[in-house]
Amino acid sequence: MESPYKGKTGLKRIWNALSYSCDGLAAAFKHEDAFRQEIALACVLIPTALWLPLGTALKCLMIASVIAVLVVELLNSGIEAVTDRISLEDHALAKRAKDLGSAAVLLSLINVVIVWTLALL
Repeated sequence: MESPYKGKTGLKRIWNALSYSCDGLAAAFKHEDAFRQEIALACVLIPTALWLPLGTALKCLMIASVIAVLVVELLNSGIEAVTDRISLEDHALAKRAKDLGSAAVLLSLINVVIVWTLALL
């Protein structure tokens, strides 16, 4: 069955997409401790990157690495929500899905450390 929202085009589609995105950000902020912690980190790191006397390219890389953590966390939270929606019972595949999402977040955080370390050297 196809989504009834797929037929929307033009400005209505853009408005709906923006609304859904805002709903997703609000849900992540309300329900996900890790997302709130990463937002707090972003609120420190992004202004710091802008303030540092570095070139524009380095600032962009530093900020992009921080935003990537938020993106990966949102995807991880989505995987967890869908997994829990299907079943709350312990299952090897559900554990694997959640662990893979968590590993992706870890790698994105390691990327921040590497990018910032190299930028500041």
